[in-house]
Amino acid sequence: MSNLIEVYKLSKHFPVSAGLFSRKKKYVYAMDEISFTLGEKETLGLVGESGCGKSTASRTILNLITPTSGQVWFQGQNLFALKPYEKRKLRQGIQIIFQDPFGSLNPRLTVKRIVEEPLLTHKIGDRASRRQEVEKMLTKVGLLPEHMKRFPHEFSGGQRQRIMLARALILKPKLIIADEPVSALDVSVQAQMLNLLKRLQEEMDLSYIFISHDLGVIRHVSHKVAVMYLGEIVEIAPVDPLYNEPLHPYTISLLSSVPVPDPKKKNRTRKILQGDVPSPRNPPAGCRFHTRCPDCMDICTREKPDTRQVKKNHMVACHLYQDGELWVPPLPNQ
Repeated sequence: MSNLIEVYKLSKHFPVSAGLFSRKKKYVYAMDEISFTLGEKETLGLVGESGCGKSTASRTILNLITPTSGQVWFQGQNLFALKPYEKRKLRQGIQIIFQDPFGSLNPRLTVKRIVEEPLLTHKIGDRASRRQEVEKMLTKVGLLPEHMKRFPHEFSGGQRQRIMLARALILKPKLIIADEPVSALDVSVQAQMLNLLKRLQEEMDLSYIFISHDLGVIRHVSHKVAVMYLGEIVEIAPVDPLYNEPLHPYTISLLSSVPVPDPKKKNRTRKILQGDVPSPRNPPAGCRFHTRCPDCMDICTREKPDTRQVKKNHMVACHLYQDGELWVPPLPNQ
């Protein structure tokens, strides 16, 4: 299977004030050298605690935020090396869905105008064909054509999320970046949205980068999962191996915190992490997780672990597994 998108050592460091008389620049290391690939009709789940860099990753991949370093290749083209008109054309193939549907919709525009806007921006079709496309897309996401005349405040949270989805799909993209798309919804509505996303993936040959802190949701929708901690990907693997046999101590702790709806498993051992997440403005030396790791060794405080392939397609950055095969992300198109 060919890769739709390739992210290579992507980093984003935000400059912050170091003081009135200080000449030394300070940075918030929001994201550090993350690498992954995603094939056609695949879903990558990006999971981690709040503040680990998931949303920064989504916006940097889209180039809504200028990266500090790294590359993103989409359909064989380097997004960051394109000229503005070339980037505008290629961006039709990548769309994003945000967490807050109401905050992402203009309250002064009707649903028809909101969903139609990408077509107007890219100068696609005439008035009649655009109206037809809007009706078609609203029906596809579970809304009615008569909803076109209404405004965002007249809908529930789940319906607003469907409007956002219709707007994202109107250009027939190949990749959807979904940044916490169901976290603000009721559980029953979450299930409807997740099933809708999976159905549309089959019908429209979509790929997803699905960002969430909900491990149950990630398992339901993903083909493979990347676990982030303090701006770095610490483990990446297909969904079943990662959930059944996690390797990194952080992943093990995350999965042990998931409630199990089985009264017979009351004595399940939980690995509760001690302390707080360090500041991304001053991340620890060596392994960034060593300040909270129950398996911390002396080398963890001094040296950053290499990412190694311990099992087939199962990569982990941890000194506990340094006997595995060294994994170096291949340069895109090489």
